[in-house]
Amino acid sequence: MDRVMKLASERAVVIFTLSSCCMCHTVSCLFCDLGVNALVHELDNDPRGKEMERALLKLLGKGPPVPVEFGGGKLVGGTSKIMSLHLGGELVPMLVNKYMCTFQVYNFS
Repeated sequence: MDRVMKLASERAVVIFTLSSCCMCHTVSCLFCDLGVNALVHELDNDPRGKEMERALLKLLGKGPPVPVEFGGGKLVGGTSKIMSLHLGGELVPMLVNKYMCTFQVYNFS
């Protein structure tokens, strides 16, 4: 659990994923598309990944343990929480107001 919390506080937004997980890819892409410079930590590329996966499952209380997003070192939630925040128009304001994220805005016109 200590390692998860240490990694979760390394940047304003941290996402724990597995490289083979399609929902992990979707959530990571969502943050990238929003212009958030999130730290993505792939558990299957970490020697202590299984241990961290168990710690994340314990934090969430129910599965699956990834993807999981932390903001400001605090647990925000898994896929359903992130998607409901996004679809409800609450994700970006939360990231800006709570975690002081800045966004890279692209203008393709």
